[in-house]
Amino acid sequence: MRKIISIILGVALIVGAIFISKRFIDNKKKPKPTFSKIVKTVFVLEAENKEIPVIITTSGNLSAKHKIELFSEVQGVLKSSAKDFKAGTEYEKGETLIRISSDEFYANLQSQKSNFYNSVIAIMPDIRLDFPNEYQKWQNYLNNYDINKTTPELPAFNSDKEKYFISGKGINTSYYNVKNLEVKLGKYGLRAPFTGILTEALVTPGTLVRAGQKLGEFIDPSIYEVEVSVNAEFANLLKEGNSVTLYNHKKTKEYEGKVIRVNGKVDATSQTIKAYIEVSHKELKEGMFLEANLIAKSEKDALEVSRKLLIENNQLFVVRDSILDLITVNPVYFSADNVILKGIENGTLILSKPIPGAYSGMQVKIFTEKE
Repeated sequence: MRKIISIILGVALIVGAIFISKRFIDNKKKPKPTFSKIVKTVFVLEAENKEIPVIITTSGNLSAKHKIELFSEVQGVLKSSAKDFKAGTEYEKGETLIRISSDEFYANLQSQKSNFYNSVIAIMPDIRLDFPNEYQKWQNYLNNYDINKTTPELPAFNSDKEKYFISGKGINTSYYNVKNLEVKLGKYGLRAPFTGILTEALVTPGTLVRAGQKLGEFIDPSIYEVEVSVNAEFANLLKEGNSVTLYNHKKTKEYEGKVIRVNGKVDATSQTIKAYIEVSHKELKEGMFLEANLIAKSEKDALEVSRKLLIENNQLFVVRDSILDLITVNPVYFSADNVILKGIENGTLILSKPIPGAYSGMQVKIFTEKE
């Protein structure tokens, strides 16, 4: 009986082994999985050569075209005026900006005027005897002289003898001393030379002001200039009167200006030249930062594309029969974002967006509106 059971188990093991082997052989013969080839879709633009303006992007800070720094030429205590002498105060042309106490100086001026008047009176008897024909004009001068008004000009001399006589008596010297003091008296009050705004105030009423001391700054807020640096390569292309588009630093506002001056000197260190742009707008303020686009020249038969599309600064991917090809181009001007190229035939399909991992010979599919 045991022998029969052993024979049955042996046969079962053999059959099982045969069955398992067959399963392994069948699995090994299964076909390998296939993968479909992925073809990337690309965006392209058709090359169209035309005249492209070379726009130079530069920047600078606004400065008022009409700006004066206020300095005192005399000494005295600053007095209050109709408007507070503080930053932000607006003044019309001719309004008093500053008044400095001049009581002591005015008294000295009146004293000099009185001395001058007495000097003229003292020579009247001599004029009557030596220059009887000239007496009346000098008498009229004295009659019209008012010590509280501006000193009138001396009568004209009708002869050298009269001229020498008057000069010898010290009348001319005394007259010009008085006129000098009158001019200086006018410097105790400072008036606005134009309608504008006070941007800086360094003194307050009651302050003792000294000669040569800076008092503040006054500007005309209606018109500004911006100084920009341009590569010396374009120095001969910049011209006065060229239109300029300016933007604020966020490029949310746009202003129109024009080139009014171009410096004739090139900075030896940076090899740049200064250009000055005039711009006017109610939103502009002193010191604002602006970017400027200067049209320097134009390139004919050229194409402008994004700098991101360039490979090693002189190669570009194009599509030919659904295959990428790398061509050599001639870049003529680089801006911050774009580049102007030459040497591309009209109708050439150029990649308009870069493709990661792109290579020459790569198969691609051109995106269409229908898709």
